[in-house]
Amino acid sequence: MLKYTVLIGLLLTLCSCSNNKVEFADYSNLPDGWEKDKAVSFTFKAPDTINTYDVFINLRNDERYPFSNLFLIVNMEFPDGKVITDTLEYEMAKPDGEWLGQGFTDLKESKLWYKEAVRFPDTGSYRMEIFHAMRKNGNIDGVRSLEGVTDVGISVEN
Repeated sequence: MLKYTVLIGLLLTLCSCSNNKVEFADYSNLPDGWEKDKAVSFTFKAPDTINTYDVFINLRNDERYPFSNLFLIVNMEFPDGKVITDTLEYEMAKPDGEWLGQGFTDLKESKLWYKEAVRFPDTGSYRMEIFHAMRKNGNIDGVRSLEGVTDVGISVEN
């Protein structure tokens, strides 16, 4: 009887797993802070030109991150040289200061939507550059070195 219970539990676990297939995933480590003018860059090949994909920005932060939100500027360069630029804002913490990311330690991981149902129109390599655009209230100049962001990544999933 115990064998059947374990087997049924295993089958339920396997069936409940996400059907999303990760086509590309990579991280860049930022051990000494994220400099304002330093892009985190990723290059990946288009999986195909027919299906749609979700593109995420993955971010790890620790308790040193001083803000409750995050502004990013993302440039996506197509194989033909065309560039799309987006300015994005993400909420990183609740009003009471509790981090929204996943994780049991001080390090939290956030999977942030970048683009949903993207169809890559061209075959070849795409390049994404991600800059932070954080500034303190009342300051015109941005934060030179953003502390607390330990890793930035992207993933392309269908």
